[in-house]
Amino acid sequence: MTDPDSIIATGRSPRHKAELRFRAYGIAAIIVSLGFLVVMVGAIVSRGTGAFQQTFVQIEINVPANKVDPQGTRDPNVIKKARFSSILKKAMRQRFPEAKSRQDKKSLYKLVSSTAEYTVRDAVVADPSLVGETSTFSIRASSDVDMFMKGNIDPTLEQSRRRIDDKQLAWIEQLRAAGQIEKQFNTQFFTGGDSREPEQAGIWGALAGSSLTLLVCFLLSFPLGVLAAVYLEEFASKGRINRLIEVNINNLAAVPSIVFGLLGLAIFLNFFQLPRSTPLVGGMVLALMTLPTIIIASRASLRAVPPSIREAAFGLGASKVQTTFHHVVPLAMPGMLTGTILGMAQALGETAPLLMIGMVAFIVDIPGGVTEAATALPVQIFLWADSPERGFLEKTSAAILVLLIFLVIMNLIAIILRRRLEVRW
Repeated sequence: MTDPDSIIATGRSPRHKAELRFRAYGIAAIIVSLGFLVVMVGAIVSRGTGAFQQTFVQIEINVPANKVDPQGTRDPNVIKKARFSSILKKAMRQRFPEAKSRQDKKSLYKLVSSTAEYTVRDAVVADPSLVGETSTFSIRASSDVDMFMKGNIDPTLEQSRRRIDDKQLAWIEQLRAAGQIEKQFNTQFFTGGDSREPEQAGIWGALAGSSLTLLVCFLLSFPLGVLAAVYLEEFASKGRINRLIEVNINNLAAVPSIVFGLLGLAIFLNFFQLPRSTPLVGGMVLALMTLPTIIIASRASLRAVPPSIREAAFGLGASKVQTTFHHVVPLAMPGMLTGTILGMAQALGETAPLLMIGMVAFIVDIPGGVTEAATALPVQIFLWADSPERGFLEKTSAAILVLLIFLVIMNLIAIILRRRLEVRW
């Protein structure tokens, strides 16, 4: 007679092996996913950290009073009209007198940024006592020199295969030996707008545009989404129309974002003639895209409130409106806020709908309102990634890092709100 324990053990062994295999597959999948994530983040960090530093050149410049302020008034408006480009070039020729030919002088001037004259001008305007004196100015180096100082240009290559010629290399070595060239923290990256020159480009304009766009998106999507969820969940009859609306909301949550961009292009721009490439239109388009997510999350939060809360309110004589807005909605608000923040985080990273409404334009100025032309941080990343200059490569990676940090912060806020405010029944 067969032992029952052996029969049970025999049947249980294959199930245990299958469970172990399944757990091994799951652990392997997690390890592979984490590996891809580490490689991706590592590549972005290794390429982007260089953008947080910028190379500066120290040059002694004589600011002649007869050219900058001939009347001696020290009026900033008069100083601004002076030709600081010729003053800067003369100082560079004096620093490197071996640059005699026209070609050598052209190569010499390329050591500094094309906007270096404005750096000198702004310094003199801020401190008029520099007029008539010889002072040392810290001037932003060109993108090619910056790339060389960061090790992104191999000096051992043939001259025709690199963007810095042999004479420029010799001048850079002279500056380095004299301690007149150094890398500093790149504040321009966080305080400046977009630029054609990589060493001048910054993300502040894109951050301001994204902030204004998200503000419009939040002011439109949050109240509309919450009110729509409250009506559908608490007041609407559970009939065919309600089911049809629910199905359409779920379908809208899966619609590609570029479709919302086409909708904004057709309605907001072509029909209503709203200004193109503004945070107002961008926020309205992102609000349409975010609404389904907020409505679905808000309805789920309302369903999570126990029926006993409603019954207790009704038992005390509260009306339907009083029960909903005084008792149910406050208890469901943590889940609503969490869903809203996650929807806003998704909107922050969207690019396709903003491209459709014209926010891909090259905009240097910082937007001061929702009706002024602006761009967004994802669109800025898209523009820089398409630029051929090597300097924009690290700017692209650095901007991606900033965007990822904002996304992580928004998700952390959602997690903290859910844990701090939610009520466990």
